[in-house]
Amino acid sequence: MDKVKTQLRRFRYYTKKDFLTIHNIATAAAVILGLVFTYNAITATTRNWELEQKMSDRKLESARLQIEVDTMELEQQYYNTDEYQEIMARKKQNKMLPGETMVILPDNSEKATKKYSDVDSQTSKKRSNFEEWLDFLFG
Repeated sequence: MDKVKTQLRRFRYYTKKDFLTIHNIATAAAVILGLVFTYNAITATTRNWELEQKMSDRKLESARLQIEVDTMELEQQYYNTDEYQEIMARKKQNKMLPGETMVILPDNSEKATKKYSDVDSQTSKKRSNFEEWLDFLFG
């Protein structure tokens, strides 16, 4: 038991004399303060960056909405013009100006529809890239 007490006293003595000096305590405090400062700086920077991203996103959304509002206002102005009203009257109510004659054509026959679908299928054949360029450059 005395041996353990002696070792414990030696440990306390060396701890007080070698490790718990003013120089070591000040160094440990400086390291701890530096770590706390670094942690706070990193968290503040991260928070500022996230807030900046949110603000940027909201500015973009605001600009997009402003463009949408401007577009709708222009559409509203166009719908109020005489030109648009005349076009819609001709289209929806079959109206015409004095002196004009209206020609109503029948729907396309099956033969005409097939004729044009055959032309479309012939032009949509797969051709090589080189042939496409030749056709583009030289007609």
